[in-house]
Amino acid sequence: MKVAIIGCTHAGTISATQILTNHPDTEVTIYEKNDNVSFLSCGIATYLGGITKNIDDMFYSSPEVLTKLGASVKLKHEVTSVDLKNKTLTVTDLTTNQTHTDSYDKLVVTTGSWPIIPNLPGINSKNVYLCKNYNHAKKLFKQAQNAKNIIVIGGGYIGVELVEAYSTQGKNVTLIDGQDRMLSKYYDKRYTDIVSRDFEEHNVKLAFNEMVAGFEDDATGITVKTNNNSYHADMAILCIGFRPNTVLFKDQLEFNPDGSIKTNGYMQTSNPDVYGAGDAVAVHFNPTNHEAYVPLATNAVRQGILVGTNIFGNQEVYMGTQSTSGLQLFDNSMSSTGMTLQAALKAGFDADSVTFEDNYRPEFMPNNKKVLGTVVWDKSNNQILGAQFMSTYDISMYANAVSVMIQNHNTINFMAMVDMLFQPNFDRPFNFINLLGQQAVAKAKK
Repeated sequence: MKVAIIGCTHAGTISATQILTNHPDTEVTIYEKNDNVSFLSCGIATYLGGITKNIDDMFYSSPEVLTKLGASVKLKHEVTSVDLKNKTLTVTDLTTNQTHTDSYDKLVVTTGSWPIIPNLPGINSKNVYLCKNYNHAKKLFKQAQNAKNIIVIGGGYIGVELVEAYSTQGKNVTLIDGQDRMLSKYYDKRYTDIVSRDFEEHNVKLAFNEMVAGFEDDATGITVKTNNNSYHADMAILCIGFRPNTVLFKDQLEFNPDGSIKTNGYMQTSNPDVYGAGDAVAVHFNPTNHEAYVPLATNAVRQGILVGTNIFGNQEVYMGTQSTSGLQLFDNSMSSTGMTLQAALKAGFDADSVTFEDNYRPEFMPNNKKVLGTVVWDKSNNQILGAQFMSTYDISMYANAVSVMIQNHNTINFMAMVDMLFQPNFDRPFNFINLLGQQAVAKAKK
């Protein structure tokens, strides 16, 4: 069988690896318009902040590894058109500018996403940067060496991580966001207020409730104009979100309203010979039981495995996602899964939440740390819809545990009493997650 894969970051890399590991006789051709594969873009902030010393360590595969498996890896080759009816691709070699046509039996669409770039005056300035891939990361690192003042536009995960990274490097950083606070999709105000205080203590200027209206270059850098103010810096970085890179398949595959490609549980598109994975497609978001656009590497690698399995005959169904994620900002670890209360109410749930703070282990231990936690549930059946955690202690596994509970439709009653280990080095007789569940049950009974 002849398989063509378009795009080779997370989902494409994993799909190719899965196909060739289990079916080594498959003829796999990978088309990637960049000059690299498998770059972990979620690690860019660690590189810019000086934690990761070598950016090349962020690759978890390589063209050589995929070639050794049996793939034909075509770097700097862009697929410019697709004819799904006749199963052909038109491909341009970006080095020679020569074009050729290829054919396939099965097609894997792992074209990923691209940063949202609004149509604003001055948006094409040489002083406005993106943060998505390997080449972006190298450019950001190089340009920031001599920059004293940096503007980050967008208070989502990538934006706030860049703010922290540049702040720790001694830069004067301004964060601009149109919302009234950062990270509002993932955390309640109590959590984001703590982050805001930390940022301000590290001399970060916060400009919330401000929409960018345009950019203007001058001899010393760039001015970012908003609906309320103007901010000057040496460089500005656009981090306002991503959209699926799916234009090749317009009018050939069924799309979701957000531009992502529709797939079934086997990651099969509306064309049975075309499979999709990663940021190009939607995910099944378990808390709502509906499709959603959640561009995370965790989703991409799982979907990639499914594509590599199901392309030979549908066998394994996608489990869906809780959009579980985490980040480290200065001394605070943060993790979340599912929905906030605000998101649950907006989705139509009769929902409630409780927030609880306690030490993570007994007071007789020589040192201790506070944990802040929130759980959200559906009042009609007590099923868990989401959770958030924050501490200077590593609480990443707390969100993972609750993610499994949401996946399995567990209730706050289950959360309150489920068996978890007790050992004073690690927790109390009731783990913090149990205690949070007990707080929720007590509130639900009122």
